[in-house]
Amino acid sequence: MSKVQHLISDQYPDPHKQDISFRQLLEEFQASMKRAFHQDDKIDQFCSTRGIPPAVLKELMSGNPLALCIPKEYGGFGGSVKENIAFISAASYESLALSLTLGINNALFIQPVAKYGQESAKLKVFNSFLNSSAMGGLMITEPNFGSDALSMHTSFTEKDGFYHIRGKKHWAGLTGMADFWILTARKRTENDSLMRDIDMFICDVNAPHQKIVVEEYFENLGLYQIPYGRNRIDVFVPEEQKLIPQTTGIQMLLDMLHRSRFQFPAMGLGFIKRNLDEAIAHAKSRLVGNKNLFDYDQVQQRLSRLQANFTVCSAFCLKSGEVAGTENNLTALGLEANIIKTVTSDIMQESAQSLLQLVGAKGYKLNHIAGRSVVDSRPFQIFEGSNDILYHQIADGVLKLMRNAKEKNFYGFLKGYASNAADRVKEMVSFEVDMQYPQRKLVEFGQVISRIVSMDMVLTLEERGFRKDLIDGAIVSLKQEVSTLLNSFHFGNNSQVVVEYNEGSFWLDYSAK
Repeated sequence: MSKVQHLISDQYPDPHKQDISFRQLLEEFQASMKRAFHQDDKIDQFCSTRGIPPAVLKELMSGNPLALCIPKEYGGFGGSVKENIAFISAASYESLALSLTLGINNALFIQPVAKYGQESAKLKVFNSFLNSSAMGGLMITEPNFGSDALSMHTSFTEKDGFYHIRGKKHWAGLTGMADFWILTARKRTENDSLMRDIDMFICDVNAPHQKIVVEEYFENLGLYQIPYGRNRIDVFVPEEQKLIPQTTGIQMLLDMLHRSRFQFPAMGLGFIKRNLDEAIAHAKSRLVGNKNLFDYDQVQQRLSRLQANFTVCSAFCLKSGEVAGTENNLTALGLEANIIKTVTSDIMQESAQSLLQLVGAKGYKLNHIAGRSVVDSRPFQIFEGSNDILYHQIADGVLKLMRNAKEKNFYGFLKGYASNAADRVKEMVSFEVDMQYPQRKLVEFGQVISRIVSMDMVLTLEERGFRKDLIDGAIVSLKQEVSTLLNSFHFGNNSQVVVEYNEGSFWLDYSAK
């Protein structure tokens, strides 16, 4: 046994040797959430409070749920993505903010450190997570570089075994709360220019010369329990805290972001299930016009659509659980990752809007699950890639595949790419594509593609034995959405905004005398 292995063995108890199973860990976590959200602390009733009260957070993290993604050799449960998805889904049923907190820690910090971290850094970091309830996050976005993240100006220079990193970052979840951060930066050359490639470093904010200064906390709309803000970076990070890419830093970043996007359904599934359960319960108990709300046809349409969203997200969880492990390189799976991220976040927001519509006025209270679900789920369509941009990228990716295959017929392409779903939509997709669509049509085309691929994943879920009535409902819902999206896609619209629109546009000037 090596010196490092001895250190690991001495420092980290193996939870499996203590007969702690995943099911037990999950049950203990669910019990702690029940106490926090519904019994002892009732923090669900005070959702406008910023952050999670320290005592409540300590209770929620007492079972060390973040150990799920830590490898067994460091004392964790082994990093199973399937288990992580199930765990985060259970959290999102109670609190989308809590599930996002776990998702940030796991997908954007623990998993990248486990895969790309140096041994000495992993020893220290994982010890802190297991024994000191540490948390970690990722800083990419800068005040002037959001979607254009690869043009970031945060830079580093190297000297005497340290990396000096300077810059500004904002909108990093867990701002001022996390103990560790992965910082993204570009190398500054001797002639003061910035290298194109991206490097990543672990920053320990409690270590000397590594403190990150929070210049401002944002009053974010929704997700009140997660702090966001603007950070000033001026730190000296030891060389052993640099993440080591297998090829380039940009490839490492893509692998990490794609893995995170694949895990969006973990947050989506529990959230959608909660909205579905709340909607069914309300519709069955609410009387309107001497009959239950549940018995109205339009209400059934909304409920069936909510249930279809649950089934679609379940199919995504199946897919992600099988491909998103750290043993796989996801750099080349951007198309699939973007489809799962965009559709998951869209159906999360749609589900929340349906619940709010069904509940009515009382759902608009800040402490009601319906209104809170709307504002909490909305940013999922923006962060980690705006959905408009990702839909554009999805369409670009498919058109590139079609050009490479010398295939112009959309159905002909789908037969090879989404074979289970292709024949289900054959009559709608048997058309020749234009390789030069304008951007607005590329976005619409990306939406069409994403729903057809979603249908393909639902049909795979059916092959695994998922209940047939839920599958059938989801397929009908997806086919209707594909039809609607295609009608919009085929409709010509080149309208442009009129910038100087005020002159001649006041309606009262044209009112009859």
